[in-house]
Amino acid sequence: MLHAGEPVERATQIESTCRMLLNRYGVVFRELLARESILPPWRELLITFRRLEDRGEIRGGRFVSHFIGEQFGLPVAVESLRALRKAGPSGQVVTISAADPLNLAGVILPGERIPSLSGKLLRFRDGVLQDDTLTNVVAISGDR
Repeated sequence: MLHAGEPVERATQIESTCRMLLNRYGVVFRELLARESILPPWRELLITFRRLEDRGEIRGGRFVSHFIGEQFGLPVAVESLRALRKAGPSGQVVTISAADPLNLAGVILPGERIPSLSGKLLRFRDGVLQDDTLTNVVAISGDR
């Protein structure tokens, strides 16, 4: 038996998923989601991203080079990317956990994939993974 509320509920769930991905990454495209699990198929996400773009809530375009296909981003993320491109390298170092969803080494960043293990840290300078990627959390305690 079909229920009238099922398609609306599914659409609401997919929209929530799209918003979660946008809040996590700022800009979303198909290759970026390679490490994500339990996602609806890309075609369903794509329909919802297009709907959000039509409403003026997000922007569609090509924001990250070297990746084909449609990309969608929050307005603040798109403006931040443009500002970073105009400003050029700053030398800023960012350290994240290997278990962080932002560990995209080997997924969209060049090089080998780095497993999502707690206790292992990755160091980026101007968005480039550094060779001195750390494995011990204690090693950077005085690095701030």
